[in-house]
Amino acid sequence: MKIGIKTVILASTLSFLLVGCTKAPITGRNQLIMLDSKQELALGYQSAKEVLQTQKISKDATKTAMVNRAGQKIALATGKSDYAWEFFLIDNEKEANAFCLPGGKVFVYSGIFKYASTEDELASVMGHEIAHALARHGAERMSQSQLTAMGGQILQSVMVGKGNAQNTALVMQAFGIGSQLGIALPFSREQEYEADHIGLILSAKAGYNPNAALTFWEKFAKDGSNGPEYLSTHPAGANRIAKLKTLIPSAMQYYKK
Repeated sequence: MKIGIKTVILASTLSFLLVGCTKAPITGRNQLIMLDSKQELALGYQSAKEVLQTQKISKDATKTAMVNRAGQKIALATGKSDYAWEFFLIDNEKEANAFCLPGGKVFVYSGIFKYASTEDELASVMGHEIAHALARHGAERMSQSQLTAMGGQILQSVMVGKGNAQNTALVMQAFGIGSQLGIALPFSREQEYEADHIGLILSAKAGYNPNAALTFWEKFAKDGSNGPEYLSTHPAGANRIAKLKTLIPSAMQYYKK
């Protein structure tokens, strides 16, 4: 019996949906995550080891204490007691960044203090990164990549079946560009906005003023890239600030000095 390509796509899609449907915390956005949580945590822990082997940890006691204090408070607000939360300050003044690996390993580059002059501003950054881990954005992107790859393989098999190698190359090239601009990059920006939303709530619950996110991003945006948003995985600074302004009122209800 010959099985049509539409049948294959439908069956594959349904199998993914049945196994991996979940919802993001706080926002309630529907997610498709195929990666097992144990695998995700193992990847996070392994990546953390590699980071610690290649990066220099700061000896600045004051800033390290600030990172740990903000991190512990926000971690408590997540309710994820199964994560092995740890917080590290990387000695790199040129890098204004931070990231959180699956399982709760949070790394902050010392360059971030150029823009985070208060603990509230630092907490807005750490809340955002912790939100990525809490919402399992890394696992979600891996799942999205698997679906994209599967679609490409199916498309390639169809074109090869038609016996036109030139058409196959052209279609695959178009599919790659289309999936990058039409799916992967907007998907990343959606996660960034969601991490802003979740991070605001978490930092507010931890006792940090959500308005600090605005002052941080206003300072950060002044030195940010001016490239087109549709070619970036992150929202443009002005768009991010505008979105934060709409989210802060709802986060303020959780803020207690």
